[in-house]
Amino acid sequence: MGTVIKPLLLKGHTRPLTKVCYNRDGDLLFSCAKDMKPTAWYVDNGERLGTYNGHEGAVWDCDVNFSSTRLLTGSADTSARLWDVETGKMLFSFKHKSGVRSVRFAHGERMCLTVQDNTFNTQPAIFIYNLQDDLSTQSDIPVRTFNPPSASGGDKTAKINTALWGALNHTIISCDDDGIVRQWDVEHSKQKAQAQEHKRAIASMQFSKDQTMFVTASHDNSAKLWDTKTLKVLKTYTSDRPINAAAISPLKEHVIIGGGQEAMNVTTTSAKVGHFETDFFHMVYMDFLGSVKGHFGPVHTLAFSPDGTSFASGSEDGYIRLHHLDKTYQNMKDK
Repeated sequence: MGTVIKPLLLKGHTRPLTKVCYNRDGDLLFSCAKDMKPTAWYVDNGERLGTYNGHEGAVWDCDVNFSSTRLLTGSADTSARLWDVETGKMLFSFKHKSGVRSVRFAHGERMCLTVQDNTFNTQPAIFIYNLQDDLSTQSDIPVRTFNPPSASGGDKTAKINTALWGALNHTIISCDDDGIVRQWDVEHSKQKAQAQEHKRAIASMQFSKDQTMFVTASHDNSAKLWDTKTLKVLKTYTSDRPINAAAISPLKEHVIIGGGQEAMNVTTTSAKVGHFETDFFHMVYMDFLGSVKGHFGPVHTLAFSPDGTSFASGSEDGYIRLHHLDKTYQNMKDK
């Protein structure tokens, strides 16, 4: 890409990363890993702000609210937990029958959603909870439940990996291990539409800044750009490895994707062969623009800052690489 990207190497987790996300102002970064300790970092210098201690299993997902006062986490310990960002105090725990794979605050933060795994003979489900200002009256009984049908018509339903709130909280978009993207009607607790364009599991997805599009990352070695309203695939970005994460730049017409050879085979593979780089693609023309190297294991999670001037990647190697994109990149015009 003709630009120099010097990363900050953040080492605070002892096990593989599962999620990185920025707050709305872009000055804080939150991370989750299999080491059970969600962590907050300063974006400008990579300093660790603190950890949120209490989970008893791998933490799969996190989300921070609009004012950066509350953090929501989902864990394999069958709970989703609400935390005070500043003090690290746990405010409430939502109990589930199996692990919690994904969590999100609704727009306006009067509700949140959680995604239950299909472990312990439970059916995967999306739950919606009302959030109270006074947490002494908070309930862990969901007000809405969404159960996806089996793709094959049998009893087994694929694990849901990510669920996101659509515009005005009218819809929820989810993706699963069958490679299916589903659109849910929140008011009527039913599925509105679905599309299956991926051949293997969809590991994650993220919206564009205005939520008119979203990008999915799949183990079929591709990432796809979708129209949120119609669930039509607009663009496809192909790779030579399974893709675990993808993100859309809010600053430029760029998409980044990351992944690599599966974790079980990493010890027998060099970083070069495993393809652990973060690749940049032009969002419209799908041209490969360049890659950012550094990780020694598959990239599991990617996030752009709200202004697009930095991005973070989290890997199987336990490290977060925080990349501040210099003026050369910011002022660069795509050919």
